[in-house]
Formats: sequence, C-alpha cells, structure tokens
Amino acid sequence: MVSRGGVTIQDVALLAGVAVSSVSRALSNHPDVSNAMKARVNAAAKELGYSPDPAAQSLRSGSSRTVGFMVRDYANPYFSDIILGLEDTLTHAGYTLVVMNSGGEAASEVERIGLLAKRRIDALVLSSISDVAAAARSAVKLFRRPLVLLDRDFGQVRGAAVQLDHASGLHAATADLLDRGHKRIAMVTGSTSIRPTRERLRGYREALEEHGLPKPRGLEVTGLFSADFARDATDRFLSLPLSRRPTAIISGGVQPTLGVLKSLSAHGVRPGDDMSLVVCDDVPWLSVLRPTVSVVTRDGQGMGKAAAELVLEQIAGNPPRIVTLPTAYEPRETSRKPASKA
Repeated sequence: MVSRGGVTIQDVALLAGVAVSSVSRALSNHPDVSNAMKARVNAAAKELGYSPDPAAQSLRSGSSRTVGFMVRDYANPYFSDIILGLEDTLTHAGYTLVVMNSGGEAASEVERIGLLAKRRIDALVLSSISDVAAAARSAVKLFRRPLVLLDRDFGQVRGAAVQLDHASGLHAATADLLDRGHKRIAMVTGSTSIRPTRERLRGYREALEEHGLPKPRGLEVTGLFSADFARDATDRFLSLPLSRRPTAIISGGVQPTLGVLKSLSAHGVRPGDDMSLVVCDDVPWLSVLRPTVSVVTRDGQGMGKAAAELVLEQIAGNPPRIVTLPTAYEPRETSRKPASKA
C-alpha cells in the first residue's frame, strides 16, 4: 500500500524491522498489538512521513472512518462548541466528522439520519429535535451502528448518552432569586419534547415547592426554541399590571434569551434594575451586555469531547454507557432584589 506521500507500507516495515502485516495492525490500533510495537511502527511512519490512504483503509477494513453528527441548528453558538469538542477528539483518533443540520424539521431530520446511514458512517451522534416523536424513535432504532444521544432520552432505545444535569442549575438559579425576595418568577423556554426543557422545568418547580410557593400559573411558557416565540411571551408578561407582572425571568436557551432581551429593550425594561434576569448558556455576545447577565452554564466543548469518547469506546467494542455532566449557576448583576415598585 502506497501513502499519499509516495512512501509505502513496505518502507515502514523495513525501517521498523517488522512484517508488513504488523505495520498494518499497529497503524489501525489493533488490540492484539503491543504498545511497544505500536510505538516502534508509529516512530518509523513519522520518520518517513508515511500517511495511509484513508480510502484504501476503508476498503480493507469496512470502516469509513467517519462519524455523523445530526443537529437541529449548527448556527447556534452552543452547538458550534459541541462540534469543536467532537471534531478535536475524533480527528486525533483518525476519524472525520460529518455534520448535518435538520433546521428543526422532523422530516428533514429523519431523512438525514437515513442519508448518514447510507454513507456507512461508523457511528452517529444525535441531538434530535424531539425524543418523544415516533418518527425519530423509529429512525434511531433502524440505525444499527454505535449511537450516542446528546442530552436526549429515548427510553429503552439502545445507545450511549451524554446528559446534562439541567435541573440542578435551574434549581440553584430559582432558589437564589427566591432568596432575594422574588415571588413571581417567569420561565420562558422551548419545547417539552426534549429532555433539557423537562429537566429545567423540574429544577425550577422543585425550588418553588421547597420555598412554599405553588406551581406557577401563567408564568411557565414553553413552546419553540425561537427568538420570536420568546419575545412574544415576554411581551405578554410586560403588558400585565405591575402587581401581576413577573419580577424575574429565566430564559431557557440561546434563542429564547435573544427574544427575551429584545422584548425587554423594546419596553424600556432594564435587566437587573427593573427586572431580574437569568439565562441558560453563556454565549460570547452576553459578555458585552451591561449589567452583566446571570447565567446557568454548561460546557459545550466538554460535552462534544465526552460524546466522541463514547463513540470511540463503542467502536472498540465496549458497551454503551451514560455520562452526566454538570451545569452551574453564576449569579451576576442581573440577579437582584425585586424592584421597589413591583
């Protein structure tokens, strides 16, 4: 076999003083090859500048050396961070990441999962737009290769998963606002058809219950992960009389945060001064806002790296497992006592 640089596998075998078959097994990370042998072959390959032809490797092994990532919206800064984490870990392991964007459409998502399967990808990382929709569940069940669900809960569907502890972060944020004297805390977030929304609501509700407050009436708004949806919801809150208006808002997601901020700005409501605000995800553009915005953070790149590691574990023959990563509440200048006029 000739590399793309013209050096042959026979050249590597000659320099390393081993058989050609040993070079092949060592470079493909075969479990029967000792670490000493791998080091010896890799040193020879590096010295000669040998780089195996991936197409030839795929034909020989039946592996495409590619991993698919199905995502709702890769323009979202949070998903961009996940992609960076996935790509960094997979590239170091010799795999290529193929990203497909569903645009938030269920039919598009199912179609693209099928396309990835036809490309004979070695594994799929999935951030589905719904973990309760029948079509998505069927598509996942039909995918027979290693699977990692990204913060989704498909029940008994086989596969590994990386999950985030959203409930603890939202519980901490809600409890902090309650301790500061807030009693009317609104929650604006996306669809309950995915795990993150359900877990955020659970943390929010549990904090209210622990502080002796009933389940909020009219203060929970769920629906779409869109700026327009969140803006409309916030507009409705701000149209209420002061005695019924929420004194704090928690935004669940990047796009909802944008919508909430647009509404507050349009109504002349100053976050922190007139209404406390906590948002989910510390995206870069928040850093330019003043006062500084309180956040519930999560590590997107860390999540991508964890998902890639679960992919590689399964490809190596290990059983799928679930990894849970933390979220953290960071109170900043928009977490304050209720405005005196409220």
